[in-house]
Amino acid sequence: MTNVHPYQHFREKVQPALQCKLDEFSLLGYGDVKEEELWLFLTKKKWKRPKEEVYLFEVVEDILSLGVGEYMNFTTIEAFKQPTWFSEEGKKELKELLF
Repeated sequence: MTNVHPYQHFREKVQPALQCKLDEFSLLGYGDVKEEELWLFLTKKKWKRPKEEVYLFEVVEDILSLGVGEYMNFTTIEAFKQPTWFSEEGKKELKELLF
């Protein structure tokens, strides 16, 4: 069973706002950010505790008010959470890769 975020039903409707934010990031030199990564940030961080009743304009406002620094802080922390080659999990991955 997949865990679907309560705001997932807004995804198609807010796609223009997501694209607008990606264009802004690109203008600021962060053109490698993908729509899926931005949505992941929103669902994991910005909307970690979703409201029971949320309106479309609130979701769009959250997207458009997002700053590049806020997004980059999240991605940096997520990168540190990934296993390194020296952790037990990383050693298993390396062993599978090499053998």
